[in-house]
Amino acid sequence: MDVELIFKVAAVGILVAVLNILLQRSGRDEQALMTSIAALVVVLMLVVQKISELFELIKDLFHL
Repeated sequence: MDVELIFKVAAVGILVAVLNILLQRSGRDEQALMTSIAALVVVLMLVVQKISELFELIKDLFHL
């Protein structure tokens, strides 16, 4: 597993946490929620890409 993936997820998490705090304090709760949902989608896309690479590796390993 790449350490780079962990750093990317952590960076997205920190950025979203800061944006959420700023948006909630300015009274924009809906935008804070949408930011969280968008970040969740981005992280899920990163994870799905890595899972896809894992399946391809397994497929190549067993010559399927």
